[in-house]
Formats: sequence, C-alpha cells, structure tokens
Amino acid sequence: MNQILGRYSEQIYAVMRLVVGFLFACHGASKLFGWFSNTPGQTPPLFSLTGLAGVIEFFGGLLIAVGWFASYAAFLASGTMAVAYFMSHYPQGFWPIKNRGELAAVYSFVFLFIAAKGSGRWSVDAALRRSRH
Repeated sequence: MNQILGRYSEQIYAVMRLVVGFLFACHGASKLFGWFSNTPGQTPPLFSLTGLAGVIEFFGGLLIAVGWFASYAAFLASGTMAVAYFMSHYPQGFWPIKNRGELAAVYSFVFLFIAAKGSGRWSVDAALRRSRH
C-alpha cells in the first residue's frame, strides 16, 4: 500500500490536518456559539474551563486546518484533549471505549503527531515561507 499511497503522503497529511482541524473547530463553535449543537443557545461562560476549551478548540482548530502555526496550536490542542480525557472521562473508568473518551484520546494523539510534523507542504506556513524566498 505504501507504494501506491506513499507518493501522496504530503497531500493526504494536508487533507487529514484540514479535516481534523475543521472538526475540532466545530467542537469549539458548538461550545462558544451554540453552532452545530443539539442544545443551541446554551453556551458556557467564556471565563470557565469549558469556555477556555471552546476558545482553544475553535481558534486552534482553525489554525491547524489552514496550517498556520499548526505545530503550536496542535501542541496546545493535544494537551487540552489530554486534560479533557483525564478530567471528564477517566473518572468513569480507565478504558476509553467504556468511559466514552475515545474522541478525546484520538484527538490528543493526532494533535501530538501534527505538533511533531508541522504544518506540511499545503499550508499557510509553507506559502509564507515560499513568499519570503
């Protein structure tokens, strides 16, 4: 499979970064603005843990999606999701499949990977680097 898909790894990475960042931003938009929510209009106070998580999710997700300071945003998002897992899910049991923490765990590790790899070729960061040279 690497022989077939390997040559497209940069493009696949960019699409993954875009989709994951967008979905994460949607979580933040749900918290901050009530968008995409089953309970529209119910938003937490901005200066609360949930409000702060919403800010990190919305703006961090947008930065990750477009690839602008994506390493920093992804590192912060990874930590946020790790904290969310241990604060909200872990008290209901260790295993993510039982405590409904799969999404937080997956986000945490995907964002850690993005933080390590960077924005990639198809990103605002790459465009800015090209324009400077």
